[in-house]
Amino acid sequence: MSNKKLADNALKITIAAMMTAISVVVGIFCKNYMNFASGLFRITFENLPILITGIVYGPVVGGIVGVASDLVGYLFSAQIYPPNPIVTLGAAVVGITAGVVAKYIVRKKGTVQIICSGISAHVIGSMIVKSFGLYQFYGALVLWRIPTYILISAAEITVICILLRRKSFATLIGYI
Repeated sequence: MSNKKLADNALKITIAAMMTAISVVVGIFCKNYMNFASGLFRITFENLPILITGIVYGPVVGGIVGVASDLVGYLFSAQIYPPNPIVTLGAAVVGITAGVVAKYIVRKKGTVQIICSGISAHVIGSMIVKSFGLYQFYGALVLWRIPTYILISAAEITVICILLRRKSFATLIGYI
């Protein structure tokens, strides 16, 4: 393996680990300070680093960051119940879907790719899979997640577009 490829892999692993850590910190902050109705209604941006990772590095790395973020976030939370495997799967699906759309469907880098990846990932991962996992706790009230995640996804997609337009950030994470 060449030194360049080794350095690229080390950078990718480092950035994936940083994105996992950012997702965990944002998730814990939101669980503690932006959590309403006993967890049913929560404003959170923990998917933002997962989306970026999926878009930039593809579905495998995006999925790994999603799972790692959910499980590590659980370890640092005050929850007394075990992790919900369907919610963890939903976090993986967010990263996988963002990566699949960016790598195989909308391959041209830019705003359209980010918007399509973000919307697809949120609809499938956050609104469908995670909601299904939370249905056992909240029943039909879980439907409140859908309008909430429409707003959250719009905010996250906007932030990702702004970040990836910045040449310094895009170059650092390898989007250029």
